[in-house]
Amino acid sequence: MKLHRSRDVLRAIRRRASSETGNVAIMFALAMPLVVGAGALGVETNYQYIQQTHLQVAADAAAYAGALDNRASAPSDVIAADASAIATSNGWSSTIGTIQVRTPPTSGPNQVPAATEVVLSQKVPRFFTAYFNRQPMVIHARAVAIYTTAANACILALSKTASQAVQVQGNTTVTLVSCDVMSNSIASDAVNVWGSAKLSTDCVVSAGGYTNNGGLTLTGPTCPSVVTQAPRAHDPYAGLPTPATGVTRSLPNMNGSNSNVTLLPGYYSGGMDLKGTVTLSPGVYYVSGTGFNVGSNAVVTGTDVTIYLAAGAQVSMQGNSHVTLAAPTSGTYSGILFFGDRAGATTAVNQFNGDSSSSLTGDLYFPTQSVTYQGNYSGLDGCTHVVADTVTWTGSATISVDCTKHGEGGIPARQSIKMVE
Repeated sequence: MKLHRSRDVLRAIRRRASSETGNVAIMFALAMPLVVGAGALGVETNYQYIQQTHLQVAADAAAYAGALDNRASAPSDVIAADASAIATSNGWSSTIGTIQVRTPPTSGPNQVPAATEVVLSQKVPRFFTAYFNRQPMVIHARAVAIYTTAANACILALSKTASQAVQVQGNTTVTLVSCDVMSNSIASDAVNVWGSAKLSTDCVVSAGGYTNNGGLTLTGPTCPSVVTQAPRAHDPYAGLPTPATGVTRSLPNMNGSNSNVTLLPGYYSGGMDLKGTVTLSPGVYYVSGTGFNVGSNAVVTGTDVTIYLAAGAQVSMQGNSHVTLAAPTSGTYSGILFFGDRAGATTAVNQFNGDSSSSLTGDLYFPTQSVTYQGNYSGLDGCTHVVADTVTWTGSATISVDCTKHGEGGIPARQSIKMVE
């Protein structure tokens, strides 16, 4: 009896085991597609993550390249072309993706002219998920780079190739307070201090090299030596619009030193040859023809004035004249005292001179022309800054960088680029 019962128990155990084994096999068979699908999805997701990372690297590199161009005042098409080339060299392909380059960015917290935004897209093939959607996945990457100014300049030469683009010569003693001398020229003597000239400045920054006969003194705590082979500085007024001509004006009769006239802003197509005592009313003076000329012993004064030189017109001031002019402190031409036509010939030389009590408060901006500063004076609080194709300084003066109360902005010198988004 006991043996019979034992056999029944064994048979029952075998039947249950067989049943459970079949259930496990069925469950395993049902679960396998899910297991394989999960694995395939994991591989695909990892692949997409890697592609996303590579695309972000390409966007970062493109934005950095764009910011370099932007800092050098390159036009938007050059910025876009260089950014696209750098993105391509970092694995992005225009055949399966798109690129958008914006300066300034149109979104985010850095919508400023110094920033460059790059947005990339790229198609990524599907594998497992192609069973559900055969269209490739589109991934995106965005990056923003910005150039920042570590120090400002009082003198900036914009020429990219000129020898002695900044020259301090003669018996000059120029003292620049808390500001730099900057040259965008790649010439080996892009900045030249020679003769008996003395130049004291925080720092000298040159895209090329410099020469010094011993009169150069660096005073900046963060500039132990001249910075050479530096990136070019951005033209701070590259976006400054050309003023309107305004009302057509003509000069009244000036009887030499006996004349005493007050002039109104507007268009002086025949130039402005000033003699005697002349007062310039506030506003923009659009000057062509013979240019802006201050004669011997003339006394010329004016506040809140901007003088625009068009069609090759130049500035000429006699050494024994007395000139006291100040730029506007607000508005479109805030801080701009003289503005040279961007189409002006690079051979043109604008000569600024005057007696020791003269004063020019504001920026002298001649992006394609030369400036020769011969006066032994500067503006109020030392606020006379020069941005020109080339700059030659032969007078003695003390110049200051902090001129915000006189409407002048910063002129970039030592700059760096960083990723901000």
